Amino acid sequence: MNMITKITDPTRRPPGGDSHLAAPRRLTGEGSRTLRAGFIPLVDASVLIAAAEFGFAQKEGIVLDLVKDVSWANVRDRLAFRQFDIAHMLSPMPVASMLGLGSNPSPTITPFSLGRGGNAITLSTRLYARMRQEASLTETASALENAQALAKVILGMKARGEPLPTLGVTYPFSSHNYEFRYWLAAGGIDPDRDVKLVVVPPPMTSDALAAGAIDGFCVGAPWNMVASERGVGRIVAAKQDIWPSAPEKVLGMRPEWAETHPETVSRLIVALDAAARWCDSPDNHDALSEALANSRYIAAPIDIIRRVLAGEFNLDAEGNRRIITNYFTFHAGSANYPRPSQALWLYSQMIRWGQTDLSPQGTTAAASAYRPDIYRLALGTDAGPADADVRIEGTAEGDRFMDGQVFDADHIADYIAGFPVRTAIPSGPSSEEI
Repeated sequence: MNMITKITDPTRRPPGGDSHLAAPRRLTGEGSRTLRAGFIPLVDASVLIAAAEFGFAQKEGIVLDLVKDVSWANVRDRLAFRQFDIAHMLSPMPVASMLGLGSNPSPTITPFSLGRGGNAITLSTRLYARMRQEASLTETASALENAQALAKVILGMKARGEPLPTLGVTYPFSSHNYEFRYWLAAGGIDPDRDVKLVVVPPPMTSDALAAGAIDGFCVGAPWNMVASERGVGRIVAAKQDIWPSAPEKVLGMRPEWAETHPETVSRLIVALDAAARWCDSPDNHDALSEALANSRYIAAPIDIIRRVLAGEFNLDAEGNRRIITNYFTFHAGSANYPRPSQALWLYSQMIRWGQTDLSPQGTTAAASAYRPDIYRLALGTDAGPADADVRIEGTAEGDRFMDGQVFDADHIADYIAGFPVRTAIPSGPSSEEI
């Protein structure tokens, strides 16, 4: 059953003062707006939740009616069927929709990213123990070394005729799917032949791991930490290890809705921009953690959410820890900018893994899913980064791909051909999506 939550206290104020909250502005051309927004219970929904909980939306004359959903397919469908006005969405979902992929490919765009970071890869303690034993893996191994150790274990499993590992992702057109595949392939594992990938909703991943239904998963916070602290999983890689700038969650909306509600969209972006700035400040993380931990939102222990926001990880139940600086970035470094070259990188991964074909029409459609023009219309022509909307990805210091690759959107075919592990013959989208 879907759980619905509506913010009923618009007077709530952020801790530390309310100087930014002037009298709410009325929408002059479109009337007052209550926007129904679908979301999945993850920390990367923070900007939407903060905008509703702490008055940022109210200031812009908007009421956010936040609807907690159970799966990304539900969110996709309810946006398409106009049950939602806007939605917390996986970054590849608008790209897939504009390419006509999936079981219900209703056109979807994003004018605003909800931030970077938050994903991690967790393996069962049973599988990780085999990696330690059979590949002489150390506790301080890198993400790439962990992937290579898993490859060695899988090779032995094949030789002995054992069932191959079953690994969970949240949705076929997801950053989790592409990042898990990227990590596996970098270690020499073919994600279509050496493991079995299945779809598991984020809140169910820890329980599925504990029950032995899956042997690992890639998901957003806080569910990796929940599994590690339960003693059922070991975190072996984070999003920052694979590609720090990989787009994560975005604000999705139907293009026709955006066109008929331009002032509402602009006001919403202004509100989310302010909320993202607020979420980035460590001084606000206690208040944000308290809000997120509520059963209306994530319903996870507040201390785990607070440590996740700080990038403080318990990798397992044995006391091994890791601190990842800027594990979540909600605003800094143009984290909210919907950069078309990142949409095109997502398109390249869809091609690499056989979900679609490369074509000029596909390239245009994929880039059109990310709308920096709407972002700049709301926040000003000087908003966002100073470089080109379509840039070469993976060249900046601190923003490298784990395997050293560089993505140039002008040479997608060459980029894909450069990977030793890829799907040889493109096929249709996975039936697991339905």
